[in-house]
Formats: sequence, C-alpha cells, structure tokens
Amino acid sequence: MAPISNLSMEGNKMSTEEVENMPHAVGPSWETVGKFQTFTEADARRTELKEDETLEVKVRYLGGSTNPFFAVKTRTDPNIAKREEKKKRKARLNKKRRKK
Repeated sequence: MAPISNLSMEGNKMSTEEVENMPHAVGPSWETVGKFQTFTEADARRTELKEDETLEVKVRYLGGSTNPFFAVKTRTDPNIAKREEKKKRKARLNKKRRKK
C-alpha cells in the first residue's frame, strides 16, 4: 500500500485503484445525530459539528423514494479512541495491581 502522501491526485480526484489501496481505519461506530429533509440543512449541521476536532462527521442520503432524508452522522476519531482505550486499559491494570 502506498502512503497517503504519495498518492497522485488530479484536482482532488483519486483513481479507483488508489481508493481501494488506501488503508482503512477501523474505529468506533457512527451515531446518527440528526435527520433532515434537505442537504442544505444537513450540511449546516455538519459544519457546526466539524468545529470539534475530535469528531469525524459525514452526511449520508438515506431513505427510499417515498421518504428521502439526509442523516448527519458522527464518531470520535479512531486515533483518539485508541489512545483513550489504552488509558482505560492501563488504569484498569494499575487498579488490579494495587489490590494485592
């Protein structure tokens, strides 16, 4: 796999091969924050939430042809989630060690 910095980009567009070869970061699940009738409303909510740098935010088109809507979804950044998990695990181990 090629590092992200070495990928060639043509005006913010990547080839299918480059997208398929990018590493996928598995992290916490996405939570739906809100559902909106128009993309403009959903985008406004997304820009509000993007100010928090610890969150990843996306807008998804959901629903069928009878009830279309746009969902705004968030999750904590996978890198931050890993650090927090390590801190919790370390604290739990230290607590067990103190009980002896």
